[in-house]
Amino acid sequence: MIYQQLFNSSHITSIKPDKYEFFFNYGLKKRVPVKLNGKIRLGRSYYLAKVMFSPDSIDIYAGRDVLDSIKYVYTERLNITNLTDTVIRQVPLLKTRGVKSVPDNVKISLFPDILTEEKVEVPIVAVNMPEGKILRTFPSRVTVTFTVGASMFRTIQPDKFKVIVDYNELIDSPSEKCNVYLRYIPHGVRNAKMDVNQVDYLIEEQ
Repeated sequence: MIYQQLFNSSHITSIKPDKYEFFFNYGLKKRVPVKLNGKIRLGRSYYLAKVMFSPDSIDIYAGRDVLDSIKYVYTERLNITNLTDTVIRQVPLLKTRGVKSVPDNVKISLFPDILTEEKVEVPIVAVNMPEGKILRTFPSRVTVTFTVGASMFRTIQPDKFKVIVDYNELIDSPSEKCNVYLRYIPHGVRNAKMDVNQVDYLIEEQ
């Protein structure tokens, strides 16, 4: 469009912007955590055990209204497929108009772990039992099958699981067998399931 207004012999050697935009404040800043922006696809039988940022929080400088609206700072989009081994990368932070991030990039470490299937024997515990009564189940334990990261397996103990029978349910709906429920599982355990959902039982007077 400019050439159309010039002589044919004219030649443009440079173009400069007609204005510059500056943002400033009086030292207002806020420390916010860093979050991953992107999609991490794990390899078969793997899961993402840990994500670490260094630093995990940064300082942002902006006007008060902008600072109040920002809760996190995200990385630029990171897409990784078939992750099976530790990945460490320096990743720029996503830029926001009028906001300065210090630092403006972080180191991200991704730690995948392979899933393994394990089993534990867990005792059945009766809950809501009235005083003077004892509930006995046959069998007294159930087998719980679950998957967990190979590096975490040694930290998983049977007493971290809890399998219960609810006495109130037996009173409300009497039956030859009682239902058992897997009430608690340890952190990191996936796809936990019992080998049976019902067992024989006997209520005894003390």
